[in-house]
Amino acid sequence: MSAASGLQRRRAPGGEARTGTPYASDDEDDVVRGRSAQRVKDGIVERSAGSGSIAAIDTRSGQRYAYDPRDVGDEREMLSHPRLTLMEEVLLLGLKDRQGYLSFWNDNISYTLRGAILMELALRGRIAVARNGEQKRFEVADRLVEVRDAKNTGEPLLDETLRMIKSSPPAGIAEWMDLLSGETWNVMKLNLQLKQVRERLAKGLVDKGVLRTEKRNFLLFDMPTHPVADPSLKDAVLRRLYAMITSKSQSVHPDEYYKEEKGQIALRITRTLCMVCCAYCGNVLDNTLAHLPSETHEEAFQRVVSLLVSFGQWPMAPDTPGGGLPGRGTATSFSSASAPKKKTKHKIGAGDADLVLAMRRELEQSSSESAFEVIAGVLNVFVRMDALV
Repeated sequence: MSAASGLQRRRAPGGEARTGTPYASDDEDDVVRGRSAQRVKDGIVERSAGSGSIAAIDTRSGQRYAYDPRDVGDEREMLSHPRLTLMEEVLLLGLKDRQGYLSFWNDNISYTLRGAILMELALRGRIAVARNGEQKRFEVADRLVEVRDAKNTGEPLLDETLRMIKSSPPAGIAEWMDLLSGETWNVMKLNLQLKQVRERLAKGLVDKGVLRTEKRNFLLFDMPTHPVADPSLKDAVLRRLYAMITSKSQSVHPDEYYKEEKGQIALRITRTLCMVCCAYCGNVLDNTLAHLPSETHEEAFQRVVSLLVSFGQWPMAPDTPGGGLPGRGTATSFSSASAPKKKTKHKIGAGDADLVLAMRRELEQSSSESAFEVIAGVLNVFVRMDALV
């Protein structure tokens, strides 16, 4: 059988198919069965089935193919997210470029990566704080998480976490970070621990062409390492990090973030803020700022701490004009009421007021305010971590 006569599955070439005049062709019954409708455009006859799939025939070449119009929405969503997830960016910052492994003394990155997973799911609109008026009474880190969209993301770690949240009893943000890390006394919930997160992330970066796999000898053992294969993506992550915490200007320009991506990336400033805070709490920031003068190095670290304290509450950064994020009119939570009101001055890095303004615009374009609450809750847990004491 020739390739032209076979049925091929493709992504949709354009928008979703429209229904038109029904037709019934015996020749095409082997392609699509059941009730159907057709449209003809540019010599291509498309026929939709009751299942939602589309079968098409190119009348000029005789080639047949099929696609699911839902793939069009998936492709748009893919273009709105960067090539690397938050977890992958943090891991990439921690890896030594040539040696290809993390510091053996880094005990915080595992827990931090679990928080990054929750933030990534929130950024993608998959999870949010539960719709319940009772939640406002609790600390933002203790508010219950629920699944808003159970559709797979295509990232194995995210999809595995999403399935566990959906199938498990309700739990708060901090509790989920503990469960995903295996830090629980409840033996019935030990199965919720995510296993080999760093190794799986590294293999994912290898698949994306960012890292490569080698073997190195450590004393008596050969261990796989993952040196950087494509430094351009790590350089792009570093540029965003430097723009937020070492810039001489306090203004924020969202168009300067994620310029290397092909699509129109959503929530650019919010994503970068999450990445910077995860890098600090995961103890990978020191390595990336080692080349800076000692005074600038110290100021950059102080800037990240102030970002964590300011945005690790709900509303976020309540001391900024307009009452922070999401702004005035939102009920003040217990955690924001107890937050310190002293304003911190900083010489470098993006200003809190400018960050809040940019994030408000992103919030208006996103679907859920409560997804931002998840981010605030994770940052609040980071503030409590021993690394910040």
